[in-house]
Amino acid sequence: MRKGLFALAAAGLLATGSVAACGDNTEGGTGTGSGDKAAGKVGVILPDTKSSARWATADLTYLKAAFAAAGVEADIQNAQGDKTQFQTLADGMISSGVKVLMIVNLDSGTGKAVLDKAKAAGIATIDYDRLTLNGGANYYVSFDNVKVGELQGQGLVECLTEKKYVKPVVAELNGSPTDNNATLFAQGYNSVLDPKYADGTFTKGPNQSVPDWDNAQGGTIFEQMLTSNKNIKGVLAANDGLGNAAISVLKKNKLNGQVPVTGQDATVQGLQNILAGDQCMTVYKAIKKEADAASALAISLAKGEKPTTATGTIKDPDSGKDVPSVLLDPQSITKANVKDVVADGFVTKAELCTPDFAKACTDAGIS
Repeated sequence: MRKGLFALAAAGLLATGSVAACGDNTEGGTGTGSGDKAAGKVGVILPDTKSSARWATADLTYLKAAFAAAGVEADIQNAQGDKTQFQTLADGMISSGVKVLMIVNLDSGTGKAVLDKAKAAGIATIDYDRLTLNGGANYYVSFDNVKVGELQGQGLVECLTEKKYVKPVVAELNGSPTDNNATLFAQGYNSVLDPKYADGTFTKGPNQSVPDWDNAQGGTIFEQMLTSNKNIKGVLAANDGLGNAAISVLKKNKLNGQVPVTGQDATVQGLQNILAGDQCMTVYKAIKKEADAASALAISLAKGEKPTTATGTIKDPDSGKDVPSVLLDPQSITKANVKDVVADGFVTKAELCTPDFAKACTDAGIS
């Protein structure tokens, strides 16, 4: 866990005074015995700890700290990728009398079932990071996920152009087919890549989604792609985990650094891959901003206030309804600006600049 996150976690623990015991499917809860007596309790369900490290570190810690600082009781749990556990956690929170329920769905079907139960109980609902299709959440907080995909597509174009490849074959390693964000990412990067395929600048290669964002499956899928098409010269990987899975396969074939690979989430591993020259770029989403925006909404609702920050809207493609939203801007990260992620406190120099990457960090201006 990042040094900055430890500090936040410690602050959250001191403010709350107690944390629920962690079980196999639990990230822990925070609660206050004091503070605003009029505020209701908030329930938060995070999705897993496998698809991205963020759910076990950044989101959990930032949300805990925000609710503790506001004196609002919050029960924050993790479904660990289990749909039955997701529903069980939701049922428990609803039965406990939460006033607000915030979820990161595992898929829209499961998410909608939970949101429907919450609404029937008169509980305000927030979709966090992922929109639940036809779920009818009261609010949605995320990054502009089409823009995320556009940045990935633009980054790959720039890296392939720099390599001076002629009609390079591009493989696309998409995110989970049950995650609407993966659909939005693909919408964004395909808006950049499709014209390149159409005019013959690039050649469209294998294109496959990875169930549940599973990195092991992603590696297997990419290995099959490369076996069937040795001419792959670029990989649009939807996040850093899948990017690293592809890079591992490329290393086995002594192709790392020759085949640009994209990513997302600005993980330590992804940033180190960029510093090593094995990954072309990643997309940095300032998760503290996302967590703070979502907790601010939840806190207002828990206190019976009308939120004022959800000034945007996003159209639910299934229901056709506009959902009041907070949409944040992502940032493209390459070797030239990895230092920005460190300067922002999202990643520390100590965890990024291990001995193997010390010189690369110095060369990248990280001090």
